[in-house]
Amino acid sequence: MKIVVNFVIGMLGVFSAAAVEPQAILERTNNLRPEILELALEAYEQAEAGGHIRRPVLTIIDYELPSYQQRLWVIDMKVGRVLYQEWVAHGMGAPRGSGGTMEEALSFSNEKGTLKSSLGLFVTAETYYGRHGYSLKLDGLEEGVNDKARERLIVLHGAQYVSEDRAENHLVGRSWGCPAVRPGISNILIDAIKGGSVLWIYYPHEEWLGESEFLDEE
Repeated sequence: MKIVVNFVIGMLGVFSAAAVEPQAILERTNNLRPEILELALEAYEQAEAGGHIRRPVLTIIDYELPSYQQRLWVIDMKVGRVLYQEWVAHGMGAPRGSGGTMEEALSFSNEKGTLKSSLGLFVTAETYYGRHGYSLKLDGLEEGVNDKARERLIVLHGAQYVSEDRAENHLVGRSWGCPAVRPGISNILIDAIKGGSVLWIYYPHEEWLGESEFLDEE
């Protein structure tokens, strides 16, 4: 599949007539790649067509990037504005390290007890207070890929092992499969995306990319 920036920009314009110049989405992020943005927007469009979206917000996580880079972005789709870009942890896996090293995600799962991250399209659900404080439940929409997220307690939460200092030293910790962010932003970020927005998690997993109902790979 050949992906070009101009095609991405054209797709961005489809989502909101009121959106700012689409190129600004790429220009205002540090690490968001055009090809990943294109796929995320395609997934968003499919979710919107399926009636899954209640809030026009898209969160993208690119687990192909290392943990010491900002690899989570929140985009207000109504105005085409980047709200946040953040560091985010991936799952360590069980046995420890099977899901990834401190720097790199390696493997993903939909099964309980694996402590691995899941890929694909999620819709944000309700919030609650748990062992990590204010947290956000996620509902996976892709059967066999992430649809056990709620059962596995895969939620977005803050964690002390995610911080700018730890990222600078390549020491961002690993979660039990949850997309964990730094505590200083977690509550604000959760409130920005809770209640029916889209969260889409990417990794170059060929089988998932080829079979996802929310992507039209050619």
